[in-house]
Amino acid sequence: MHHNPIFIENLSYIYPDGTHALRGINLSIKATERVALIGANGSGKSTLQLHLNGILLPEEGEIIIGEWPVRKENLQKIRNFVGLVFQNPDNQLFMPTVWEDVAFGPMNQGLRDKELTARVLQAMAAVNIDPERYGQRNTDNLSGGEKKRIAIAGVLAMNPQVLVFDEPSAQLDPRSRRQLIELLKSLPLTQLIATHDLDLALELCDRTVVLSQGQVVYDGATEQVMSDPDFLVQHSLESPLCYSRPYCQLEDAPVKKRVLV
Repeated sequence: MHHNPIFIENLSYIYPDGTHALRGINLSIKATERVALIGANGSGKSTLQLHLNGILLPEEGEIIIGEWPVRKENLQKIRNFVGLVFQNPDNQLFMPTVWEDVAFGPMNQGLRDKELTARVLQAMAAVNIDPERYGQRNTDNLSGGEKKRIAIAGVLAMNPQVLVFDEPSAQLDPRSRRQLIELLKSLPLTQLIATHDLDLALELCDRTVVLSQGQVVYDGATEQVMSDPDFLVQHSLESPLCYSRPYCQLEDAPVKKRVLV
């Protein structure tokens, strides 16, 4: 596994309508880190994520994914390296059966026969999806939590080193949300998780990056920023529900210096 799979330096991006979505982003993520990416709507989270596998290309600054700068000539390697899981799994699942959905990515990587079958089975096992029960089912008839797991399996089947999640707990019931959290905890991969679910971020991620108006305004310990309601309100966020319950207070949590821009 690459020791420093994401490196971003002075990244800026302006949409064609003039919206300045990102302003001088500097960010480095180490192998196997789980990092929460939080911020109000319009803060630049999705724009940043779309740069990480080349859906958007940098206008200013540089992104290096693994060993490759994000440029057109490197996109195939980068997209094998970074798996992007969309907020709505219906945007990711489009084949007639679950098996075909999970197999789609590795088939496009050139896998066939026994190697393809092994990769699909491995990915389905990683998300606790039984191929006998689900393999031939149509995803239209599955629950939101099941669809989310299958979308993740389809990404895992491509053997990425980085997983990028956009609002992974959106539209999930409490049981499915809990199953998702346990799944993400079990995956030994670098993860960048954009979320409005700050309780999920607090449970999963030791490190949090806060975006506001396209800039990084905090990069440090999750416990510190989640326990600072004034700072969160300043950036149109609310404290996790957990902090309203006395037994959830993290009095001995490590404190790191806040990085403000």
